[in-house]
Amino acid sequence: MRARTLLPAVLAATLLTVTGCGADAGSDSGSDGQAAPPKATSSVPESAGSGEGEGEGEGGSQVPEALNFTGTTVDGKPFDATTLAGKPTVLWFWAPWCPKCRAQAGETAKVAADYTGKANVLGVAGLDKNDAMKEFVSQTGTDAFPHLSDETGEVWKRFEVTEQSRYVILDEDGRTVYEGVLPGGEGLAEKVAGLTG
Repeated sequence: MRARTLLPAVLAATLLTVTGCGADAGSDSGSDGQAAPPKATSSVPESAGSGEGEGEGEGGSQVPEALNFTGTTVDGKPFDATTLAGKPTVLWFWAPWCPKCRAQAGETAKVAADYTGKANVLGVAGLDKNDAMKEFVSQTGTDAFPHLSDETGEVWKRFEVTEQSRYVILDEDGRTVYEGVLPGGEGLAEKVAGLTG
């Protein structure tokens, strides 16, 4: 009798996980294109920032709270997001088993290459183990830009991302100007072009 009660709940949870591969198209944030920075706390040491969580990044750029975090890449190297300050930044949240993420890989890699020096692209992998993340990067040819291994979901929580196959695009001041799904990465280049002039 208990198995009959549990089975529908397990199936529903599985269905939500599988179909959560990016259900909505996303939205531009607010009427003025601005949104409040993420609410989660930073894992950056206090010495990396000052005041309201803002400090100085590479080249003397002010570091917005949105970029005041650290992580580890899928290759096991430490990563400090404060190095992204001063340029528009694309955060691509993906999972290695997600077919929609795989479909976005080519366009995301193209945007990263086309806007080198003008904008940043950072992959944030989650919902699986690091070995699968490394394999995804290798298979999709997205190794020209960094990817965080966010197995614990800290960066996902920081940006309030609840499903894979999502982009969060920040302007040069760290304000969220877009958050959502871009099927196949379509429209990503235009959004980044609009931020880089």
